[in-house]
Amino acid sequence: MIKLIVGEKGSGKTARLVDDLNMQATSESANVVCLEFGKRLNGLVKYQIRLVDVSQYPVRGYDQLLSFIAGISAKDFDVTHIYIDSIGKISGDSDLSNLESFLEKLEAFAERDAINVMIILSADPDDLPPGIKKYC
Repeated sequence: MIKLIVGEKGSGKTARLVDDLNMQATSESANVVCLEFGKRLNGLVKYQIRLVDVSQYPVRGYDQLLSFIAGISAKDFDVTHIYIDSIGKISGDSDLSNLESFLEKLEAFAERDAINVMIILSADPDDLPPGIKKYC
């Protein structure tokens, strides 16, 4: 399952992400990975959450991001949740049609491996195409 949290800058997306991450940290059955750009969540989430600073890896574009996620899943086969903070910064791609294609591929991957994915997107929800809105 893929879920998008969409809103303009300052709308509380990160606070919602942190709350959800910390809630997942209390579950013994959850194995949670959070991809971020930089280290802005370090002091905000519980130690059970695996934070990955994608800026430290040569990941550019949605295809490389999908491959990176697949690599994480291959290494840690029992991942139950993947969170992606600031998808635009991580991918380096602001083209919404590319995001839509990525979400379709990621959805197929996540369903196959039974991974729940939550993605933070800074945008006006009214400006999103239907192929992206369906994940909101």
